[in-house]
Amino acid sequence: MTSAHPATPDPAHPHPAAPHPAQPYTLGAGGASVRADADELRERAAACPVMLPGGVPGMIVSRHRELRDFLAHPAVAKNARHFAALTEGRVPAQWQLNAFALVNGMTTADGDDHRRLRGLAAKAFTPRRVAAMRPWIEQLAGELVSALPDRAGPDGVVDLRAHFAYPLPMGVISRLLGVAPEHRDHLHELTGLLVSTSSSAAEAMAAQRGIHAVLAEVVAERRAHPADDLADDLAGALVAARDEGWAGGAERLSDEEVAGTLLLMIVAGHETTLNLITNAVRALCRHPDQRDLVLTGGASWDAVVEETLRWDSPVANFPFRYPTADLDVGGTVIPRGTPVLAGYAAAGRDPREYGPDADRFDVTRAPGTRHLSFGHGAHYCLGAPLARLEAAVALRTLYGSWPRLATAVPEAELPPLPGFVGNSVSELPVRLGG
Repeated sequence: MTSAHPATPDPAHPHPAAPHPAQPYTLGAGGASVRADADELRERAAACPVMLPGGVPGMIVSRHRELRDFLAHPAVAKNARHFAALTEGRVPAQWQLNAFALVNGMTTADGDDHRRLRGLAAKAFTPRRVAAMRPWIEQLAGELVSALPDRAGPDGVVDLRAHFAYPLPMGVISRLLGVAPEHRDHLHELTGLLVSTSSSAAEAMAAQRGIHAVLAEVVAERRAHPADDLADDLAGALVAARDEGWAGGAERLSDEEVAGTLLLMIVAGHETTLNLITNAVRALCRHPDQRDLVLTGGASWDAVVEETLRWDSPVANFPFRYPTADLDVGGTVIPRGTPVLAGYAAAGRDPREYGPDADRFDVTRAPGTRHLSFGHGAHYCLGAPLARLEAAVALRTLYGSWPRLATAVPEAELPPLPGFVGNSVSELPVRLGG
């Protein structure tokens, strides 16, 4: 049995794992219980059994240190060939979470395959390229902020998620991929169905087919009209790798790898940043003292972004990783081949790492332990620098024009994003004048 964490007690982390629960925990599919689920699971044990949709058993790792170690463990894989229940035929053929398990791309690749796919995609996210995008992101953010009053209803209320937090990251990733404006809203609708664990299996799989159909059009357009500089067109670079070989060599990307990588970029490139911007505004509305601290120069917008990522991670529970050997995680054994969720929302408020005030939103919090909201290890989010830049620019621009904006309804009345993967609200009605 392989250990993902030392078995000896650590004085700095004195809380022992709870006994293995007798019954798997059923995660709320509707999204309303994401925070309660996270806190409950984290305090039960470092690793807990959960029941996934369709009656598929899995586990979740919810404590910061154990999750960090698990994500980087050499005996933990991403490819579904290690998913025991799937390979043994115990997972429904039509399953809500098939898109997470079976997409053929960077997010489900291991070893050399992962390095090959990540190496190509990384060309779109170099520090130079991210820095060069700042003026365009600032221009787009300014245009969206200026248009907000016209988006408000007769009562002066505007949905900030729909009219600001969404079009900014979707515009950025679409520009990177060469996705035409007429496809963007449809892709957003489809990706929402795909990542929502409250969608039926039929809805999720239909959404995946729909996304592939749209991306096939993008690929066909890039093939017919390649950009002069493939470094400025990730979709075109992927097509070239499919048609001409990887990095000018003999090895080519498959059609499935091109489609899977584009799907990942569309989903991760806008859904998570959309949630991040939305959650940051919600946090500042709930904590006006923290907002005022930033507005008066006592903290930076970058600090707001980092504290939001920790305190209200845009991804609550990310599927899947699979131990390739039995792993002891904080005193609980995760059997080989088990599908494991990364419990980012729970780990972000782990008092074992962040102290007794882990539940408090504090933009002056000392950096200390780094949060895990972008992952850890080989699969650390490639787009993290771009997401950070987009969110900081968004907040600076928004509050530069509307420093006293406030939510139009109490926090408890904001509709949660459906499912247990994404973590946010589906609407954010605000009054710009406060």
